[in-house]
Amino acid sequence: MRSLSVVIPAYNEAGNIEEVIASIPVSQLADLGWSTEIVVVDNNSSDGTGALARACGAQVVFQPEQGYGNAYKAGFAAAEGEVIASGDADRTYPFDYLPELLAKLESSGADFLTTDRLHSGNRGAMKHSHFWANHILSFFSRLIFRHDIRDSQSGMWVFHQRVWAGVDVRSPGMAFSQEIKNAAVLAGYKVAETTIEYRVRGGDVKLNSVRDGVRNLAQQFGHRIRHDGPASGDSHQDQAKRDLLPVMRSVNVSSAIVAEAEGATPGCQPSSGRAA
Repeated sequence: MRSLSVVIPAYNEAGNIEEVIASIPVSQLADLGWSTEIVVVDNNSSDGTGALARACGAQVVFQPEQGYGNAYKAGFAAAEGEVIASGDADRTYPFDYLPELLAKLESSGADFLTTDRLHSGNRGAMKHSHFWANHILSFFSRLIFRHDIRDSQSGMWVFHQRVWAGVDVRSPGMAFSQEIKNAAVLAGYKVAETTIEYRVRGGDVKLNSVRDGVRNLAQQFGHRIRHDGPASGDSHQDQAKRDLLPVMRSVNVSSAIVAEAEGATPGCQPSSGRAA
């Protein structure tokens, strides 16, 4: 049986975390030959998010240093699966699609499968300002890093554990999402992309389109400059070897996937996972 780790960063998501965990189709994945561990990173929540996740059967990792990237680094360090899947704890990402996403990862031959939310079917689930900010950031990401990823900001990925060991990702905050994709491209991994359904967020939106957009754009330029020179602690020879790796272009492997949720995690009630 193959092993999957589902890593979910969570900061004050007590109103969402139980439903998110319940939407992960553990029993269906088992039928397909996958053993699944659920790793929730409690990013110093004050509302009992971690306790609720633990009651639902998840492994809870406490990360006191707040930040999206800090949470993922702690979660990936704890993950033991040969494949890692990610997604937010706010009910926006379709964890019930994991069987299809895993199949796409394998059929495409990709090392890293990311997801595209920026199509017309999802317009109602995302604030207008966030929709256009995501498009702008994705445009610059394609321009700077020479790939075809349509949604550089998506937070749902499925990738082989070895990819995390082979990339240099440093962002402590929201820029982590774009940096891990760009780093995978720069390291020569095959990166594929598929469209998904994006759902209405449960609770308050925590992003600020202007502030986070400016930070993410600055990070893209800094990442590009950092990669073009020797990384800290590396010799020029090591950097030259990495620079010989081809910049792999992303592959669009399918149109939107539709699936029904199956299999609840013990302690939580299963839900349809569908947007209202």
